[in-house]
Amino acid sequence: MTLPDCITLEEPIPGYPIYVISHPAATARIAVNGAHVMEWKPTGQEAPVLYMSPDAVLAPGKAIRGGIPICWPWFGGHPTDTTQPMHGIARIRPWELLRADTKESHVALLFKLASNEETRTLWPHDFTCHLGISIGASLEVSLMTQNTGDTAFLLGEALHTYLTVGDIKQVTVKGLDETKYLDTVGERVVRDQVGDIVFEGEVDRQYASTGGVIVEDRALKRNLVVNKLGSGTTVIWNPWIEKSKRLADLPDEAYHGFLCVEAANAGDACVTVAPGSKHVLLTQVSLPSIV
Repeated sequence: MTLPDCITLEEPIPGYPIYVISHPAATARIAVNGAHVMEWKPTGQEAPVLYMSPDAVLAPGKAIRGGIPICWPWFGGHPTDTTQPMHGIARIRPWELLRADTKESHVALLFKLASNEETRTLWPHDFTCHLGISIGASLEVSLMTQNTGDTAFLLGEALHTYLTVGDIKQVTVKGLDETKYLDTVGERVVRDQVGDIVFEGEVDRQYASTGGVIVEDRALKRNLVVNKLGSGTTVIWNPWIEKSKRLADLPDEAYHGFLCVEAANAGDACVTVAPGSKHVLLTQVSLPSIV
């Protein structure tokens, strides 16, 4: 396939191909491993919008810490088998680039992942996934799952977006007031959100929400708007200091500089996909105004 002039295929590490996008509207990097959007920076922004850990491990079959990992076909640990990979198989497998197009306003790429003998040993279902990525002044990622088998399957998933922030203590998330959430820090308990979300310690919450949020970043003086479709769960996560120390691919103090806002389907929001049917999960990140 011939790539547009604004896209090059590079291997900064031998055997680890990455698509590098340099377009008038934005720059980005996408790893073949996991069809993983590693970076996205719209033109005019001093700070990148997506966060990448400087200690991220770039190796085939390993999850990347930062960017937008694809959690699929389960979110978190496997529901019945603890030997299975955390957050599923999609983020640790190579995806095939089917097409890449460039327009004046953006670049569009389409990736594919399909079931085979190896995936069936981890998840016994037939599927085809397509990941569409639009890179411009805004970023849009859509994950379509098609059930190509003859039995229904239950799908848990997330577009696990790491956002760069100037200082997590100066961040406010708006849009989830009066929403119920599962708090997974310590004892798992359902709570009600009161007011906007602020950060004073570890946060790992699964909100029952189909709508978007606004991330107000006073340190970087910008707003990030995160919208979504096909999602019944919004995950808000920051590991704070103690969990950061336990994550080998994340510097201890890195928690100051990122926040995860994830379009997901987890818990009661997991989706049943019938034979021959499709499900689409989409997230969009944009920067409409200055704080």
